[in-house]
Amino acid sequence: MDKNTAEKLYEAFYMKVFSYVMTLAKDRNNAEEITQETFFRAISTEKSFKGESESFTWLCAIAKNIFIDETRRYARQDDEPGEEIPDTGKGIEEKLSDKASLLKIHSILHQLEEPYKEVFQLRIFGELSFAEVGSIFGKTETWARVTYHRARLKIKERMDEI
Repeated sequence: MDKNTAEKLYEAFYMKVFSYVMTLAKDRNNAEEITQETFFRAISTEKSFKGESESFTWLCAIAKNIFIDETRRYARQDDEPGEEIPDTGKGIEEKLSDKASLLKIHSILHQLEEPYKEVFQLRIFGELSFAEVGSIFGKTETWARVTYHRARLKIKERMDEI
């Protein structure tokens, strides 16, 4: 990939990819690192992009794979005694005003089954359109809308139970 194309890709999608990664990592430092690694891999391995999807979808797939790899790596480190993973900072949710309700929602969201959990996070925290959410999953915009609506209903039901 030439330098000009790489710069355009970075400028066009950095914030969108970063927002998506924030929904996964929930930590600004980790999200920044994963986003940087995403663009590094995308730019250095252009041959893997087949053009069958949009650039944003391709970048999100790379980011998701990096996040999964990092999560697994940290999980293995947790299994090793004597090693601690340092706390890298506060999550974005601590910046919001209604902490009690937010804590309930995040608790419910943590227990929510997939794909409802990820679709809800991408839509609300990642601020992605239904079309973008659908493309990340390889589904339609309608599927994303229905899944998001069902996730909202599940969260609301569980909020009422608490």
